[in-house]
Order: sequence, then C-alpha cells, then structure tokens
Amino acid sequence: MYKKALCLFVGLLASAVITSNAYSQSKPIGIFDGSTDIGVIKHKGSVVYDSKAQQYDVIGSGADIWFDHDEFFFIWKKIKGDFILRTNGAFVGDNGEPNRKFGLMVRSNLQTNSAHVNVMAHGSGAMAMQYRKINGGETAEEKSPVKAADVVQLERKGSTYYVSVARKGDVFGPEQKIDLDLGDEVYVGIYVCAHNADLTQKAIFNNVRIVVPAPAGLVTYKQYLGSNIELLDMESNNSRIIYQSPKSLQAPNWMLDGKSLIYNSEGLLYKYNLATNKPAVLNTGKAKGNNNDHVLSFDGKWLTISDNDNGGPSVGYVVPVTGGEPRRVTQMGKGASYMHGWSPDGKYLVFCGERNKEYDVYRVPVAGGPEERLTNTPGLDDGPEYTPDGKHIYFNSVRSGLMQVWRMDADGSNQTQITNDDNNNWFPHVSPDGKWIVYITFLKSEVAPGDHPFYKHVYLRVMPVGGGPSKVVAYLYGGQGTINTPSWSPDSKHIAFVSNTNLLFPAFPISKD
Repeated sequence: MYKKALCLFVGLLASAVITSNAYSQSKPIGIFDGSTDIGVIKHKGSVVYDSKAQQYDVIGSGADIWFDHDEFFFIWKKIKGDFILRTNGAFVGDNGEPNRKFGLMVRSNLQTNSAHVNVMAHGSGAMAMQYRKINGGETAEEKSPVKAADVVQLERKGSTYYVSVARKGDVFGPEQKIDLDLGDEVYVGIYVCAHNADLTQKAIFNNVRIVVPAPAGLVTYKQYLGSNIELLDMESNNSRIIYQSPKSLQAPNWMLDGKSLIYNSEGLLYKYNLATNKPAVLNTGKAKGNNNDHVLSFDGKWLTISDNDNGGPSVGYVVPVTGGEPRRVTQMGKGASYMHGWSPDGKYLVFCGERNKEYDVYRVPVAGGPEERLTNTPGLDDGPEYTPDGKHIYFNSVRSGLMQVWRMDADGSNQTQITNDDNNNWFPHVSPDGKWIVYITFLKSEVAPGDHPFYKHVYLRVMPVGGGPSKVVAYLYGGQGTINTPSWSPDSKHIAFVSNTNLLFPAFPISKD
C-alpha cells in the first residue's frame, strides 16, 4: 500500500511539474502561443523562429509518442472551432533512430497522457496518422500509403479530423480521417520527437499555416474572409506572408520594376510597395467597381481593367499604370467582358466575353475596333493570356469535361489541350522568361468544372511551357482571387498570390485600411 501511494504521489508531482513547465514557456513564437516539452525529458527542446524566412528550427528529444503517454517537444497554439493546420517539414541530420519523427498534432491538453491526434513523418520514410481517444488511453496508428512525405496537413471539421500528406511537388495522397472528441478548445502545433530519451533530433518547418476556414453559412460574394498576400520562391517552393488584411484582397500583379504589386479590393485597385509594405489606392477615375481581372501591359506602362460600377456587366478599360481616367475598349450592351491579357506588341487585348449566354475568348484592338471571337465551343472558355513571344494564347476550357489548360495560336487556330488530369485547372500564366506556366487547381470533389469559387483547398502548379509533368509549388486555402491574373515576378523567380483565412491570430499586425 505504501509503494502504491508513493507511486501515485510521484506521478501527481511529475504531472504538476510538467504542467507548470508547459505554462512557464508560454510566449509567442511566430504564429504560436508557446512551446513545451511534453512528458519527462532529459534534453530540453528548443525552437528558433526566423521571422524573415518565416521558418521554425526545432530541436526535440523524448522517447516516443506511443502507448498511454508521450515524450516530445511541442510548439503550440490554443484554438477553438474548425481549422486547417499545414506545414512543410524536413529532418536536419540523422540521430540514428529510424522512428525519429516530426509532424502536426492536436491535443486536449499539455499532459503526457493527453488525448490527441497527429500526423507524423518517421525517419524511415513511413507516414502515419496516430490518435489517443481518451486521456491515458492506448495510442492507435493508421499508416499512409504515401512514403517519405514532407508536406503534412491536419484539418478539423466539427469532431472529425482529416489527415493528408504528400511528397513535395505531388498532390495529396489518400485522405485519412478519425472522429474524436478532443474538446472545442485544443492545442495545435508542430513537434519533434527523437525516439530516444538520450538523444535529440532537429527539424525545420516552412510554409507553416493555421487557417480558419469559411463557416458553413458564409454567403459568397457578400461575406469575405481575411487575406494573405504571399510571395512564393520558385527555387525552394517556400512562401512568405508579406501582408495581411481582414478584407478581401485579390489578384496581385507584379509590376515591371519588381518593386510593387497591384491588387484589387472592394472595387478599388491598390499599388503595394514591397519595400515599405504599404498599399496606396491607384487612381482609376470613374472605374470604382474593379474586379480581379486586371493586367499589366508587357512594357509596364498600361493596365487593362474590368469594371462593373455602372451597375451592369463587367466592361473592359485601359488606364495608365500611373493612374488616370480609364478609356473603354469593349462594347457595352453585349455582355460581360473580363480582361485577361495583352499582346506583347501592345496592339491587342484578350478577354473572356459573355455573349448570348456563351463564354468565349475574344480579342479586341487596344486602339479601338470590333472584337474578334477566337473560341466557339459550347461551355466556358476563360483566362486567355499571350506568351511573351506573342505566338500563342493559353486559356482554360471546360470543353473536355473538366476544366483544363489549352493553347492556341494567336489567331485562334490549332486549339490544343495541354493538361489532362482528374482536377479542374484554371488561369494559366506564362513566366516572363517563357519557360513555365503556373496555374491553379481546384479539386473536382469540391468544385464544379465551370466554377472557381472562394475558400477552397487548391494547389498552385507549374509545368514546362512546351508541355510535360506538372508539380505542385504551393498547397493553400484560397481560390477566387488567388492568381486570376499574371502574378510572376519580372525575373520569373517568384509568384505573388493570395490565400485566405479568418484572421483570428495574425502572423503580424494586420492592415487597418
């Protein structure tokens, strides 16, 4: 009896020490509230946050996350409601333990025996969803068919948790899910476990995001989530959030000098200074109902914009990039016109036009004149854009069933399908060096082929301009307004895009505009 009481006392004392230790380390680290070693740890964990790269360098110890208790290092945030947690991760060095692990976790509390669900990458390459249904219960595991993944996602909808993993560049593999009652307020975050109490292991985490998605009752095009403007490095595929706003920001264009972006919000266009991280309204005169179809000319001197402030369908205009009164270039009364591209010589504009309830690709002289229809198949043709050499126009079309990327000669001839997969692919944008195409992919399980709504799980993918395999360069929550218009940097090394979330916990002070 004495031994049993002593063991119980020691256990309660250890629990108290762990709890106290957890809360003593509660200080903001990037987007997280704090960090702590879970369980009895010999080597204290550490995290260094690089605010410029938005990268977390994490060193953790701990024997394992298994059975009825856990030992690892955890960087966490307390959250209520639905969320999407996502990161890219990689081990740094090898401590010799094939079951060392990093991943994402959701816990009821910070005790060693807490109920939880997590997605983990093992040093051996194995990927798994693990969970403990009740405090002190046994841990269960379901392995993923995907091996050696370095992109992991953990999403909560109500009391159901969804796990997705992918090798960098691939779409997510088969989704795993589990129903768990972890409570409404939970601890979510990133972690490292050495799988050996005497050792440590380091991992780095990039593209770390906590997304609060749209509520079920959100009325699209009337209610909006907050917006992140992100810059994606094409070499590393790591992106940085450079600006956040509670408003809907859409379709960032990169200006020719590489120093500014242009985006639209609430009917106005804004010029965003990359050096000062401040936006300013761009004067578009009477056009105060600008949507997200606005494109810079190849020489950087002009904008074509799409405006519906007249209360009718969208109309195409041109305006100097320095601002001024716009000049109309598409005909009113024929139907909506959504501007998408300039010819490199500055003589033509291409746009998606709604005429007699059909949406097709048209071109019109910048100087004025009759429009010319370039596509005439039933269904939606959208997003036309010239190649830098002016020989081709890329666009997206639903004519083959799903939305796919197509190419045609500049006169509309030789229309050829470029992508052919099991997704809906929109808005192809050719890099300034003429080598690559970036486009946005919607899941057919979420979105109809002819739609491109806000607030969905989407990918940004790139492919060689001449055709070939596509690879994912960004995994995000966005859609409408993410990359509706050309968004490459002038040197073809970066892409600007918009992702979305309810900004309940911003990465840094958000816009007050």
